[in-house]
Amino acid sequence: ILTPGQLFISCREPFDADEYIERLAWRTPGGGSKGGAEAFDPKRLLEEFENHIEELKHLDEKIQRRVEKLEHQCHREAKEFAHKVQDLQRSNQVAFQHFQELDEHISYVATKVCHLGDQLEGVNTPRQRAVEAQRLMTYFNEFLDGELRSDVFNNPEKIKEAADIIQKLHLIAQELPFDRFADVKAKIASKYHDLERQLIQEFTAAQRRGEIGRMQEVAAVLLHFKVTHKHWTHSDIFVFQAHVKEKLDETRRSDVEQYLKNLYDLYTRTTALASKLTEFNLGSDKHTFLSKLIKNIFSTYLESYIEMEKDYLRTRSAMILQRYYDSKNHQKRPQGGGSIQELKERIRQRTNLPLGPSIDTHGETFLSQEVVVNLLQETRHAFERCNRLSDPSDLPKNAFSIFLLLVEHLCMDHIDYALEIGLSAIPSADAKNANLYFLDVVQQANTIFHLFDKQFNDHLMPLISSSPKLTECLHKKKEVIEQMEVKLDTGIDRTLNCMVGQMKHILATEQKKTDFRPEDENNVMIQCTAACSKVCVYVSRQVERVRKSMDGKNVDTVLTELGVRFHRLIHEHLQQYSYSSMGGMLAICDVAEYRKSAKDFRVPLVLQLFDTLHALCNLLVVAPDNLKQVCSGEQLTNLDRNLLHAFVQLRVDYRQARLGRHFS
Repeated sequence: ILTPGQLFISCREPFDADEYIERLAWRTPGGGSKGGAEAFDPKRLLEEFENHIEELKHLDEKIQRRVEKLEHQCHREAKEFAHKVQDLQRSNQVAFQHFQELDEHISYVATKVCHLGDQLEGVNTPRQRAVEAQRLMTYFNEFLDGELRSDVFNNPEKIKEAADIIQKLHLIAQELPFDRFADVKAKIASKYHDLERQLIQEFTAAQRRGEIGRMQEVAAVLLHFKVTHKHWTHSDIFVFQAHVKEKLDETRRSDVEQYLKNLYDLYTRTTALASKLTEFNLGSDKHTFLSKLIKNIFSTYLESYIEMEKDYLRTRSAMILQRYYDSKNHQKRPQGGGSIQELKERIRQRTNLPLGPSIDTHGETFLSQEVVVNLLQETRHAFERCNRLSDPSDLPKNAFSIFLLLVEHLCMDHIDYALEIGLSAIPSADAKNANLYFLDVVQQANTIFHLFDKQFNDHLMPLISSSPKLTECLHKKKEVIEQMEVKLDTGIDRTLNCMVGQMKHILATEQKKTDFRPEDENNVMIQCTAACSKVCVYVSRQVERVRKSMDGKNVDTVLTELGVRFHRLIHEHLQQYSYSSMGGMLAICDVAEYRKSAKDFRVPLVLQLFDTLHALCNLLVVAPDNLKQVCSGEQLTNLDRNLLHAFVQLRVDYRQARLGRHFS
């Protein structure tokens, strides 16, 4: 007989009082049910219970003393820790006081430094102004004398410095009286416009040479001149238009991708330049003037933009997909059309019949995140160009046409095709050692759906949110996703059937009739059978695969369905055998192990089903006189009477002991 401590250790976690009592009674000589090695001896069983109760009390006192010792030690360490914390707080207060003193000293020094800086600035600023005024007076005298002797006005390389000086002199000259300084004001104005003209010519020359850096330098100097419409002559416009034509026409037929990039870049930079130019005094009609300029330059290209965008996106997407399938040495199967194929599809969606031969994909899902990212990136660039280059009235329509191309190539030609291949590769439910890789297809499809949905919200919605196209886009998205969800549901359902079929195969090959009717009832190890162990290992792997493949509420939904089918299989399997008294104990061990596997599902319904099955198995071992009482227990009282009777009929002693009368 085991002691309470040893019996605790022998019990499987978590502790179950009923199971503990059952084990104690079973291990006590004379404590078993009728038909065992010894007749039932209630006095001996009572004596054993009383001894165990006393030992349990001693064990409880021992544990209580240990708990009190640990609590005392914990209180002592808590006090020591509190003293340490108080010491640290005192140290922290001292350090904080030192920091305050240091901060006050730093503030004092900073105040002195700022005061000294103000004094130095007060002395230096008037001095700099005086030097600048003297320098401008020297240049003003040269204009007054009529002879520009300074090198800054005669050296073309110093045009930037000359422009700075002439701007300041021009401002000063405007304040002088006209009658006395008319001549010098005219000379300064003449030089001002002359330098302005030189800068514009230099900017134009740099633009023709493609010297962007020099253009930026000259533009920075010109920024301070009051440039007006008169400097933008028709010839200047034609020069700029010629530049745009040259950049676009050379790639329009040879490299459509580069053409679209150039068109987007040039148009964006031109509109940005026009936006900056509106900040200057260009006249009252500056917006109309700049808009007409841009329209004259780009109108020919913008009219044909969206068709070229769609043609390029269609060609580029097809190339990305074909390159992927070529890398897999895969000849893409034609997706069906016509009445026969449509009829097969409808039948397959409503049943589990695998229409057509099953193919072996060797675990290949034919879904590639790299392909998806490339398709989404190309579409994102198309949305960006569409937003910039489309007329506002055509923007929603153009954006929707790009979205339809994304649906065609990403959703239909890639995802939907992979789902079709995956469905064709799912083996029949009675296949042996089947590779259930469709769950990998589900996992990757879910990831792709999230990426697709993110682009829909981030890049398409802003372009159509305020137009009637919004409803059409949402409807199309819903239609596509629902179509794919039907195929995912069909594939998952058939995959679950394969899992259950594999469990059934394990049970059929591993479970023996003698497992529950052992030849030697007195020499049997009370443990789960080999068939049960293998099934539980298999179930554990499948539950983990489902968790990795699904997300959100889909995990619980699929695991609930798998758990219900798992329970139904075990329930039907147990009803195929007859049970001796010891065999019933082994069946209980099996169901207890199945119940552990059920806990991995983390679904209350599944655990409840196996709890009820465990209670039903108790009918296989309980004494005949106690059958009615057990059937009235909490877990069995609401079950159908015929179901309870069916389990009692599985007992070997059913007919011999006339157990049927206990259900009358």
